[in-house]
Amino acid sequence: MTKGIYTILENRALTPDVYLMRLAGDTSALTNPGQFINIALDGFYLRRPISVCDYNDREITIIYKVVGRGTEKMKSMTEGQTLDVLCGLGNGFDTAKCGDKPVVVGGGVGVPPMYGLAKALIAQGKEVTAILGFNTASELFYKEEFEALGCKVIVTTVDGSEGTKGFVTNALPEIEYTDYSACGPEPMLKALYNATDKKGQLSFEERMGCGFGACMGCSCKTIYGNKRICKEGPVLVSDEILWEK
Repeated sequence: MTKGIYTILENRALTPDVYLMRLAGDTSALTNPGQFINIALDGFYLRRPISVCDYNDREITIIYKVVGRGTEKMKSMTEGQTLDVLCGLGNGFDTAKCGDKPVVVGGGVGVPPMYGLAKALIAQGKEVTAILGFNTASELFYKEEFEALGCKVIVTTVDGSEGTKGFVTNALPEIEYTDYSACGPEPMLKALYNATDKKGQLSFEERMGCGFGACMGCSCKTIYGNKRICKEGPVLVSDEILWEK
């Protein structure tokens, strides 16, 4: 983990509620797709954890949804402004656990970290399918970016206004895959776990206090005991999860 001041290079809307921000700064602590950063905002006690969509040796791309006062403030920020950022948090996805035909699954704002994973897997020569799930067509983003990587992309919408009607699990019968990796709300992750007998890596979305394991405010029950989403996660192996009934 590193702490530093990052400069906003770009901040623009992808949908009415979803924004893309590029930040220039130290990316040396980012080692795996699926890690996150924690952003300090003036006037707010807690930092805002945001998953990393993509990064290189000079900049980070994040995609965030405006859901409260903190992210409302973020959307109004402009090029040249700076942010205090904790970078390289969490353990991310292990690409060594992915087979030759992995499927990456993102639900809503769970889509961004799956882009970074898909990019890494394709660089390793994998045949990647991406399932992107949304409530309706107006919420759709990043389909073309996944296709540009070389992914086969399947879009699902709950109302059927784009792609396959229903949830991400409705698209699984359409594809052949060796394993899965996913990020999204916990009901989606649980539904995926129940819908397939394949091995998976699951990235949990959770409200966090500190973001680096000190407060125990974000935890998940596993067969090994409670694991902190911000420290041992956000990515956990599907077989270790003890799901709440």
